[in-house]
Order: sequence, then C-alpha cells, then structure tokens
Amino acid sequence: MTVEVVTSRAISAQVLRHRSFKFQEFSQRYSEVSGFEKVEPRRQDTKNRQNSIDDLPEMTKEIFNARLRSIQNLAMMYYKELIDLGVAKECARFLLPLTSQTKFYMTGDLRSWIHYIQVRTEEGVQKEHKDLAEEVKKIFIAEFPVIGSLLG
Repeated sequence: MTVEVVTSRAISAQVLRHRSFKFQEFSQRYSEVSGFEKVEPRRQDTKNRQNSIDDLPEMTKEIFNARLRSIQNLAMMYYKELIDLGVAKECARFLLPLTSQTKFYMTGDLRSWIHYIQVRTEEGVQKEHKDLAEEVKKIFIAEFPVIGSLLG
C-alpha cells in the first residue's frame, strides 16, 4: 500500500525512521515551501519523556502560538526574499522551521503497515504522529477490511 502523507518536517523525520518502508519525498530543493503545519502546545509528561499532556493554561498556549506565528512569518518572509534575490531554494530552505509542510509517499507491505499502525497508535506517541497513524489506520481498514478488522 502507498499513502500520500502531508505533515511537518518534524514529524516526517520520525516517520522516516520506519526503515521497512520506501519513501519518496517532494524535495524542497526544487519546489517552494507553501505553508506550515498547525502545532498544539502541550506540557511535558514528567513520567514519560516521550509523552506530552494537553493541560497547559490557555494563556501559555496563546503565548506559544504567538511566538510560533512570529517565527513562521519572519522565516517565510526571509525565505521568499532570498529566493527573489536568486538564492537557490536548497539554500533558502535552511531558514525554515520544523513546522514547514512536506509531502511524501510512503510504501510498504501489509506486515510493515500493521506494525506501523500498532506501534504509532499506542499511548506515549507524539500526538501529531499518532494522529497521522490513526488516519493511515482508517485508510488501511478501508483498503483491507478483513485484515483491518483485526487492528481493533
């Protein structure tokens, strides 16, 4: 099965660690970055360093989002300015934050997809990656309903 994934550079780095898959990513060397992924700030879990908890005060979330928008806007402005000045996209992209959108195709056999879904939908997986795995699970169940029914 092959799935088209649109996510942030931060989450794509986690996905690419699944070595049983083949990946084809659209290169930011050749195409311009068009946007950023939305991020939901969460508190660090003190018991599980790989987990976060969605209980930050609204004011903290607002501060986070304001800072993030500021960085994204500035980075995009400088990125576009440099491209307009003739700087190669492959160089200008170094200014972009990890929230930059990327798109890639992820291809794997059924065993790899089952393992990916089981591992990445567990508790303790970063929310953004877990959300992605849940979407992949829906596609998998639709494409392979008999096997998918075993995933719960």
